[in-house]
Amino acid sequence: MCVFGRIREVDLGTGRALLIKEHGEFFAMGHKCPHYGDFIPHCVLSKGHVRCPWHGACFNITTGDIEDFPGLDSLPTFQVRVEKEKVIIRANKQALQTQRRSKAMSKCSAVIHSSTGFSHVLIIGSGPAGLVCAETLRQEGFTDRIVMCTMDTHLPYDRPKLSKSTAEQLQLRSSDFFQMHDIEILLEKEIVSVDVKTRTVTFRDGFKMEYRKLFIATGSRPKPLSYKGKDVGNVFHLRTPEDANSIATLASSKNAVIVGTSFIGMEVAAALTDKAHSVSVIGIEAVPFRKALGEKVGKALMKLKEVVLKSGKVLRADVCVIGIGESVPATAFLKQSGVHMDSRGFIPVNKTMQTNIDGVFAGGDVVTFPLALRSNKKVNIPHWQMAHVHGRVAALSIMGKASDIKTVPYFWTAMFGKSIRYAGYGDGFDDVVIQGDLDELKFVAFYTKSEEVVAVASMNYDPIVSRVAEVFGSGKTIRKRDVE
Repeated sequence: MCVFGRIREVDLGTGRALLIKEHGEFFAMGHKCPHYGDFIPHCVLSKGHVRCPWHGACFNITTGDIEDFPGLDSLPTFQVRVEKEKVIIRANKQALQTQRRSKAMSKCSAVIHSSTGFSHVLIIGSGPAGLVCAETLRQEGFTDRIVMCTMDTHLPYDRPKLSKSTAEQLQLRSSDFFQMHDIEILLEKEIVSVDVKTRTVTFRDGFKMEYRKLFIATGSRPKPLSYKGKDVGNVFHLRTPEDANSIATLASSKNAVIVGTSFIGMEVAAALTDKAHSVSVIGIEAVPFRKALGEKVGKALMKLKEVVLKSGKVLRADVCVIGIGESVPATAFLKQSGVHMDSRGFIPVNKTMQTNIDGVFAGGDVVTFPLALRSNKKVNIPHWQMAHVHGRVAALSIMGKASDIKTVPYFWTAMFGKSIRYAGYGDGFDDVVIQGDLDELKFVAFYTKSEEVVAVASMNYDPIVSRVAEVFGSGKTIRKRDVE
């Protein structure tokens, strides 16, 4: 039995559950986060919900509904009663075993043939923003046509796991799921232009589709690099399951070179250490993650494995992965559309994900949006979790149920068997307060700006990041003096 505050993990014979007590009332729900199936007895309880200590997803303790992301499913809840000072839980056996629950969804009632060039809602992109938008529409009772189009050859998949899993393991929803809930997906369909006056998009193959509402969630693409050998067959950007499979195959017992010390570059390096004969990492900076996590934390993380950071040296490469971490928004097709973009190609949106064009919404990596945590400063946060939030807010806006972006940015990365968790928005931090032991890789780092804590990162210090995220989410300020 695991006890943490007012949360207890209990064995019900055919499965386990979380027993929660808040304000004198008992609640019972699943004990595994449906995001990655991790056990969450050490979750953080606050104001009617629990927050997963691993990746920050939040679930309502009364309904089990997911309230903050990442993840698509909710938790099952169980009946609780108290008799003669005994707490009795009545649970469904199947729910105990599956430990997840999909919200009820409506069906499409519009009689429209699949070849018809009109959709009530057209979603461009099949990442988390697009997928959550489509699912939220159905969950909220939307009964008109939804079409999602993507350049990908696969159904929506878990991109953060690209360096660690196969295409089959990455799939977020099955084709049966989309068919059951009347969400149409057009694969390998590239949009080349948008006409906001006629509300029409044109595909590269010449097909046109009219829409009533448009959600743009095309994500980002690697920033082009100028180098010799870019057309060589063993040089990759990790973007698709095919890239991941090719990298793993070519690196087997061979020499792998990773160009770039970004999170994705270092994750790939970590994933290949057990497969490749050698793994070399080339970076411009002497310390990885310095801009995001600071020099002290970056130096500590270099101890995970011996990493080669050299310049002017020729390295043998049977496979080369470009992982510099620099990307640009995939918005070139909007240049003549009238949808406003800034000088970098990002689409500015308001707190309901609305662009400057009525009926056109955008979310995910392609937008700058007002972050409540930083006094509604317009920011771009290309995190998996944030894209989920944008998709939900956009769907509610499409249905006339406008809802603000109420979330705390939450990021994670795993390499060499260790996980880093991060919450907040630390851009422009001017100091880092370290608690714990960097040498032992058991620490929490508080990032401060003008005497205020703006972000937190940790390793082997759970659930501190989720705790701080709850404080940020409540609107309270953490001062530098409070953590020193």
